[in-house]
Amino acid sequence: MKHRKYTAALLSLSLLLTGCGGISPAENSSTETIATETTETEPLHTDMTTSYTQAETKTTSAVKTETTSSAASKTEAVSTEAPHTQPKSEAQHEQKHTEAVTSHQTEQNNDSYEHEHTQNSEITSTTTSETTTTAMTATTSVTTLAETTTTARSTPLPKTVLDGMTLEQKVGQMFMVTPEALTGISTMTQVGDGTRKAIREVPVGGIIYFAKNMTSQEQMKKMISTTQEYAAEACGIGLFTAVDEEGGEVARCAQKLGTAKFDSMAHYGKDNDSGTAYNIGSSIGKDLKALGFNVDFAPVADVNICSSNELGNRIFSDDPNVVANMSSYVVRGLRDEGVCATLKHFPGLGAEKGNTHTNSTVVIERTLVERRLMEFIRFSDGLNAGAVFVLVGHQTVTGFGDELPCDLSYKAVTEILRGELGFEGIAITDSQQMNTISKVYTSGEAAKLSIKAGIDIILMPVDYREAVNAVCEAVRSGEISEKRIDESVMRILRKKYALGLLKK
Repeated sequence: MKHRKYTAALLSLSLLLTGCGGISPAENSSTETIATETTETEPLHTDMTTSYTQAETKTTSAVKTETTSSAASKTEAVSTEAPHTQPKSEAQHEQKHTEAVTSHQTEQNNDSYEHEHTQNSEITSTTTSETTTTAMTATTSVTTLAETTTTARSTPLPKTVLDGMTLEQKVGQMFMVTPEALTGISTMTQVGDGTRKAIREVPVGGIIYFAKNMTSQEQMKKMISTTQEYAAEACGIGLFTAVDEEGGEVARCAQKLGTAKFDSMAHYGKDNDSGTAYNIGSSIGKDLKALGFNVDFAPVADVNICSSNELGNRIFSDDPNVVANMSSYVVRGLRDEGVCATLKHFPGLGAEKGNTHTNSTVVIERTLVERRLMEFIRFSDGLNAGAVFVLVGHQTVTGFGDELPCDLSYKAVTEILRGELGFEGIAITDSQQMNTISKVYTSGEAAKLSIKAGIDIILMPVDYREAVNAVCEAVRSGEISEKRIDESVMRILRKKYALGLLKK
């Protein structure tokens, strides 16, 4: 009997010393809880125990750091990217402007700050409050944080890039030119030191390629990829690489490189089949992406109002609802393949009696009310489908009241396209080598007027160096504010961010 009492006394003393029946587990720190969980995992197979215990040890350390730090230390530990981040409102604006293409680039680790911030908050919550989570899960979360931080460091945010740019670099982003314009060579099918030097001097925002630049698919891939390397080397900002690939008679790649070939858009407009339109966009987009193009100057979203217009069977229909349906599904097809679609030729060339390529002036007699009823509907549908670019034509519309080509008109670009239709993407001019611009204005005059109108990118001025210099001088003199330049460059950089074209 005495032996039993002695044994019971020893057992009570042992329980007291080991903590059983003392402080409740809820009062212990999170690190103590995880340590207990580690002990409970010891029955695992011996081959697994070591690696599992090591994982738990690392996580315990990470959690301990989190739970014992001050609030300021928590912020520093989780957000190691603080020098490169933006306010949350700016990040939300970045996400808003990452349209269809973002879904493809997210898979390539070009996550926006907003997504990174959410991940970081979730990880912090896990390490500070979910103390019963196994250490293996916590270790996975910590790894995710490290990978996100690394990605953010290698892909700077648009605002960070903008803040580090010179005025000349900013203005250069607002021009898209041919490869020949860069070097002065009559026909370019390969690139070398001349292209590299030109891009280093004035790093333009984009390059447009034509049939004469194409000899084979491999040659085209090499030409584009090398030029992209030069651009990244020069300023850390990749290029918009564009082509006119509408299908039908305007199809540079189909004609020269053997990519997907289609009939005229008027042929498909007769059936008004959205599935067919989507397949056209998807097929073209897939081919262009494989070659290295990221912008297609298609689809044509004009309504065939006047049979003498310069576009002919490139237009889907004389019915604005058919044009809206077909063009919007071509946009979706291009978008889903990671290629930026371009609606053209805003505010519409279908009622034209002339030709902007050859005439000094093309005037379209239409009221704003008529435009709203016929032309604007198809642009609205295309914008809702995810068109990144809108190409603004050189036609003068009487209803706007300013007697200016639309790409030089504040009424057309800022009040109608951006204000009334709500377009937040990139507004680009039609080629300013066409007679309606080049026979009336110098390259510098046209560029300045375009920017004042609200245009983001000037396409193919006759002399892009003259145009860049004129815009820079206008900013320095106060004729154009640098804030106005920054507005366009931010639109450009946001889209390039979504495409993975910001490198430094």
